[in-house]
Amino acid sequence: MERYNSKLKRLSRTLRTNLTDAEQVLWQHIRRKQIQGVQFYRQKPLLAFIVDFYCPAAKLVIELDGSQHYEEEHQTKDQARDDTLAELGLQVLRFDNRQVLLEIDAVLAVIDATVKKRVVIEKNRE
Repeated sequence: MERYNSKLKRLSRTLRTNLTDAEQVLWQHIRRKQIQGVQFYRQKPLLAFIVDFYCPAAKLVIELDGSQHYEEEHQTKDQARDDTLAELGLQVLRFDNRQVLLEIDAVLAVIDATVKKRVVIEKNRE
């Protein structure tokens, strides 16, 4: 497991009980190893962040963004966050809430292909 700020643990538990509609929809499709047989975690503390979904086997983070993420300030913060996570070898996939709610099959196809590719990469590193 990756490092995290232990002070975020309580907040991450709270967030897990208050998922957005889009987070709930995606969680129903990726929980219980439904994607390539790998485990996903929701509202997972990593470093100084709480990521929406995390798959350690594929070193993959999935973020679901609401409309506020289109504002310049949020885009700058999101890019800095993604860059920091990339330094750990993590790939970040971002989808907006609308995509998840209206195009779940396309979202799942991207996640499946990414997990498949990254699990092979991680196995080759071992």
